[in-house]
Amino acid sequence: MPEFYSSPFDDEDYKVFLKKLVTHFNLDLSGYKQHRVRRRTDILLKKYQVNSYGEYLELLLKNKDNWHEFLDKLTINVTEFFRNPEKWEYLKQEIIPDLMKNQKPTLKLWSAGCSTGEEPYTLAIILHELGIANKSTIIASDFDEGALQKAKRGIYNEKSLINLNDEYIRKYFTKIEEDKYEIKDFIKNNVTFNKMNLLFDDFEKNFDLIICRNVVIYFDNEAKEKLYKKFYDALDPGGVLFVGSTERIFNYKGFGFTSIAPFFYKK
Repeated sequence: MPEFYSSPFDDEDYKVFLKKLVTHFNLDLSGYKQHRVRRRTDILLKKYQVNSYGEYLELLLKNKDNWHEFLDKLTINVTEFFRNPEKWEYLKQEIIPDLMKNQKPTLKLWSAGCSTGEEPYTLAIILHELGIANKSTIIASDFDEGALQKAKRGIYNEKSLINLNDEYIRKYFTKIEEDKYEIKDFIKNNVTFNKMNLLFDDFEKNFDLIICRNVVIYFDNEAKEKLYKKFYDALDPGGVLFVGSTERIFNYKGFGFTSIAPFFYKK
């Protein structure tokens, strides 16, 4: 995707729009790739046939549905359980057993940028399969309130379960409609969801595992570096960062990480 985008709308109006997002919604998009943000915002301006970012801001202020649509358009909340299954299998067979060797009473795990919940629930399923769900704490965070509400409900269409075999579906889901499945309560109860802006909020410490996949692709290089440094500081010594399949950290040594496998980095 090209880094340059020529918008048909006014540049100064866009700058004011970004400032007003901070004022009215406490949403700071300064660390995001602006060609992506602006292109996706322009799609919504055209959809509602408004002539300026100021007019579109009025729509956001008046209608919560428009606000959630805007957030959804920015983040493209498309995900599924066990996305890139071979990576989750490696996590299950190698990474988590290795973390357990530290003999900590409880593993502290974080899904950063959890979207609608498929990722942290995938992690919870793995912990149940390994028999250590009661010795683990999973935190999941996102800045999109709409996505978090969906995650807490835990209801998914069949397409989201494409990587799951029938045994896992029977064991961990209840079919509630023809194309709707609800994650069972004993999995839901393993995950604590909270709202967070990864670039600007403070992180908890002492994590054994941080999963942040298909999130930093939206950030510019300066924001990426800031985020990787924050992740490093949030991990316990020996803790692992698991990133997405298009998000390899090329200068991982500069942050203090060791690469232990493709897309897995140890503090």
